[in-house]
Amino acid sequence: EEGGAGRRGERAEEGPAERGPGAAFHMFVLMEDLLDKLKLLSYEEEALRRHNMRPLSRHYFALPTNPGEQFFMFCTLAAWLIRKAGHPFEQPQECDDPNAVISNVLSELRSF
Repeated sequence: EEGGAGRRGERAEEGPAERGPGAAFHMFVLMEDLLDKLKLLSYEEEALRRHNMRPLSRHYFALPTNPGEQFFMFCTLAAWLIRKAGHPFEQPQECDDPNAVISNVLSELRSF
């Protein structure tokens, strides 16, 4: 393709406005889909209550509000999903090195 890497017909330098009027809201749609899937897996009962956490809002990961809290929530959910898939995985702690946590998550996912 001429002009960049990405999906067919999409140029790397294009922003949301060049991809169409709805592109800016795509992340919100993805977050709502993610939340629906997590609810089907009973994440509130199995993952959140265990760690005394509140349920996610419809746009929790779509809007950058508190990066540290959002990162820990992501790690908690990733660890829970890995365990739910049948692989042993230690629950990350808030004080853990973020690079080490992500490295461990990615390493475990590669082993799938």
